[in-house]
This record gives sequence, C-alpha cells and structure tokens, in this order.
Amino acid sequence: MSLPPGRRARLSSPGTGRSFSEAREELRRRLMGLIEGNRVMIFSKSYCPHSARVKDLFSSLGVECNILELDQVDDGANVQEVLSEITNQRTVPNIFVNKVHMGGCDRTFQAHQSGLLQKLLQEDSAYEYDLIVIGGGSGGLACAQEAAILGKKVMVLDFVVPTPQGTSWGLGGTCVNVGCVPKKLMHQAALLGQELKDARKFGWEYSHQVKHNWETMIEAIQNHIGSLNWGYRLSLREKAVTYVNSYGEFVEHHKIKATNRKGQETYYTAGKFVLATGQRPRYLGIPGDKEYCITSDDLFSLPYCPGKTLVVGASYVALECGGFLAGIGLDVTIMVRSILLRGFDQEMAEKVGSYMEQHGVKFLRKFVPVMVQHLDKGSPGKLKVVAKSTEGPETIEEIYNTVLLAIGRESCTRKIGLEKIGVKVNEKSGKIPVNDVEQTNVPYVYAVGDILEGKLELTPIAIQAGKLLARRLFAGSLEKCDYVNVPTTVFTPLEYGCCGLSEEKAIEVHRKENLEVYHTFFWPLEWTVAGRDNNTCYAKIICNKFDNDRVIGFHVLGPNAGEITQGFAAAMKCGLTKQQLDDTIGIHPTCGEVFTTLEITKSSGLDITQKGC
Repeated sequence: MSLPPGRRARLSSPGTGRSFSEAREELRRRLMGLIEGNRVMIFSKSYCPHSARVKDLFSSLGVECNILELDQVDDGANVQEVLSEITNQRTVPNIFVNKVHMGGCDRTFQAHQSGLLQKLLQEDSAYEYDLIVIGGGSGGLACAQEAAILGKKVMVLDFVVPTPQGTSWGLGGTCVNVGCVPKKLMHQAALLGQELKDARKFGWEYSHQVKHNWETMIEAIQNHIGSLNWGYRLSLREKAVTYVNSYGEFVEHHKIKATNRKGQETYYTAGKFVLATGQRPRYLGIPGDKEYCITSDDLFSLPYCPGKTLVVGASYVALECGGFLAGIGLDVTIMVRSILLRGFDQEMAEKVGSYMEQHGVKFLRKFVPVMVQHLDKGSPGKLKVVAKSTEGPETIEEIYNTVLLAIGRESCTRKIGLEKIGVKVNEKSGKIPVNDVEQTNVPYVYAVGDILEGKLELTPIAIQAGKLLARRLFAGSLEKCDYVNVPTTVFTPLEYGCCGLSEEKAIEVHRKENLEVYHTFFWPLEWTVAGRDNNTCYAKIICNKFDNDRVIGFHVLGPNAGEITQGFAAAMKCGLTKQQLDDTIGIHPTCGEVFTTLEITKSSGLDITQKGC
C-alpha cells in the first residue's frame, strides 16, 4: 500500500494593518519557516503534472513531505513571487530537502538517479560541518568568516600547489600573496623612482648616487605579506573556523578528501560546500616554458633581481609587471600576440601602451615564443628565446635573463573531484556556471570568485559575493551580489581606472548614434614644474543620450586613477548623469576635477589638447 503524498502545509495569516513591504517581509519569514521546519518542503499546484511526479517520487521512497498548493491558498500569486526572489525559480514544483533548494521536477529526478537526493534526505546532524569552503583566498575567507559569525560550524581547506619553480605561499589567496598587494607595492617602488627625479625640479638637492636594491624591496614586501597571512589565520581562529592546510577533493556527495603536504588523507563531510579555488597562471606549452620561465606566482618573492626581462602577454598582469620592472630601471621587452588589455576600452589600452613605450618599455608586437633555451646558470642566468611572427614565417632570437609569462590564468577546478558529484564545468575554460545566487547545478554546492563563468575576476567582487552568499544560506537574506558597474584599475606606470562599459561595448549594446562621448587630455599640476608630459593624461565618459545622458562608461588615465575611479563608481551606482557632473563643484587643483568640466565631444572633432593645468 503506497504512502500518501504528504501533509498539506498551511500558511498562517499575516494579519491586517500592515504596509505592503511589511506584509512581504512577513510572508518571506513564513515561507522560510516552512522551508527550515520541514525535512521535505514542496511548493506545488494541485493540477500540475510535474508536481504530481515529484509527489509520487517521494511517496515511493517512503519519505513524508509537506506540500503547499499555491492554487489553493488565498495569496498564492504573492507566495510564488516571493519564492522566486528566494530561489530564482518562477515555476512549480519548487522543492527543498533539508533546507537545500533542489529546484524543480527534472533536477529532483536527476538528483535521485545520481544518489544525491538520498544523501540530502539524511539529517543535517549526519554531517560534521555546516559548511566547508575549498580555497583560502579573499572570497572563500569572506564567506567562511561570515558563516561562522552567523553561528555555523565552518571549515576552510587551503593548499597552494608549488609552481614549477617551487614557489608557494601562505593563507590569503592570490591577491594577498602573488597579486594585488605585492603588485601595488612594487608599482609604488617604481613611482618613487620617478618622484626622485621630479624632486630635483622642486629644489631637493642630493649628490649621492640613487639606485634600487631588489633584495631590500622583496624582503620588505614579503614581511608585510607574512603579517597578512598570520592575520588571516588569527581571524579564522577567533571566529572558530577550522583551518586545514590540505588539498580538498570530492570523493562522493557531501564528502571530501583532504590531503596534506605529507600525503596524509583525512575525510570530512558537510551540508553545504563553497568552491573558491581561484586561478593559476597558464604556460605556453612550448619547450622550456615550465623549466626556465617564471610567472607572477614567482616574481613577487624572486630572491634576485630579474635583470633583462621578456614579458610574454598583453594582459593587465603583463603590463603592470613590465611597467614596474622598467620603473626600477630594468631592460624590459613585452611580447604581444595581438591586442593590449583585451576586454578593456581599446583607446585607453593603446594610450597605456604608448606611454610605456615612450618611457623605456620595448614592445614586440605580433610575435609568440616557440622555444626557451637555457644558456647559463646564475641569479639571474641567461635564456635564449626563439619567437615566431603571427603574420608570416619570420622568426627572431634574443637573449634575456628572465622570461615572465603573463598570458592568462586557468581555473583550479579540474582536479578537485567535481565530476564525482556531477558539478558542471565549462570544458574549455574550466569555469563553473552558476545562477544569480552563485549556486551550481548541484544544489548544495556554490562557487565564488575568479572561477565563475561570465563574472569579473576581481578580489572585491569575490569578497562581496562570499559575504552575501553566507547571509543568504544561513541568515535568510535575499541580497545578491551586483556585478554591474564594478570599478577597477590597471596599475601600469600611468594608471588606468574605469567603471562601466568600454566604448566598444557601449556601441555594441546601445548603438553609436545613441551615445555621446566627452573627453579631454589634462596635465596634472604636479607634473608641470617637473617638466613631465603634457597631453598624456586622458579622461573620457560615455553617456546614453536617450537615458538622460546617464554615464554608462567612465575612464581615466593618470596618476592615482584608482583613487579617482573609486569615488565616481559610487556616483554611477546612483545613476550619475552628465548634468550632475556639470553641477558638481570641482576640487582645485586635482585630476578628478576634470570630470566636472568636460565640454568637448568626440563627435565634434574639436581639439582636446591642453596648454595649462
């Protein structure tokens, strides 16, 4: 005799005299109460055949479930709308198992066939942890700590696989150890060199020779990074997050294997998992690349000055590293396969490259390395690079002390056992598709950070997404990470800050005739006495003429571009228009004030060169 399909759930009345927002919030609380208070909760409609199939499935498994028929409650339409806000699913059946959102009919049957449904039907107490985060970078740590603050039992697994050159680092991920932090500090070292030259024009007299010491810089930077590593460990300890320095790999649903440096294996289980494994630099796949080349993973702790350096790539990493190496006095060549700063505004990218070229960086365009040969040992040694033209049969050879590869990064998702639990991964890129609440196709597995498909690869994005994810999972929050109008800066010798759309993307999305582009060169006052380049720094905004001249693209090339962009990004979040910029009083004399006085449009063709500050 088959079991009945389940109990009919009831929604208590919200009462009267409430405002619309209060009633919605009360409805959301009541729905969350049903979800959290029942082992299986099905939101259904009595006439829906897909709902009937799901009810029959749970009945055949002997599992009692609570069912709310949306067509048989007074506020069914409102219930379905609030449910869609919670789950990002507008259809029924809408199914939760042990507080995990399963999805609809197809996903529930897929979970049953894979064995996942049976695992989910276990009580939460069957798992050692509420949440295990795989990856101790910015996004993973933010998510783990927020979940712990909310009272959950949390573990972080973090393990850095050494580079081919043997480089590894501590807790904190790419940004802290081999990314944003050391990059900005080395950029600062290069800027100080330029300011020393400027200082003479401002009356500073010094007769002794000024030179840069690589070892002193590296020691100071690594000491700072070490303090950050320790700070992260201390913060996890204070919040009672278990930190394990081991490599995490799924072995079955809800179960993970952790392997430490000695090869010892330990197994852990959790109700939910967050993937935050980040990315590592790509290699070329040519003779000598892994044996003799370095990447940004090695550069920031390199124990010796790299000497004459070839940087391969045209990414922001390539240009930033090439820029600060040249800024401390090294002979730098950047080998570019196609365009600079793919994905960024190309007018700005070419201006970045032009400035670097005028200040000592050599560019070798339309060439790719085909072989790296080791000639002499040393610190640094000597390497011969053979490169081939991308436009014909021409090959060239050159000798360098160091070859730095900066040709992009690969997601660390292929060797963590995702195939064993059925998590979908883009085969080509290694990135993970998620919905707008960072949930993968496997209901209890989520992902944040650089491994997400179609999302920006930026540290602050990962941190924001991680915090908000923890609040949605464990505090009933509905707030999602906003990936629109995210500001960023490329820390090249002349910094490039941007927010919103590139000019190319704006034309693609809105059509050229619907846009107005305002632009100008400007000359920072600090550069005038120092005799530095006029008509090099550049400002540009892209406005949508048919949306009240709203600013949809903000771009600045100049000193402190990051600091300038950060403030304007907040204004863009609020719907900044050209008129509002015009109405804003500038701070004089600053670089940022140029955006309050923009008058010349690109379409006018008028001259934008400047004669004074």
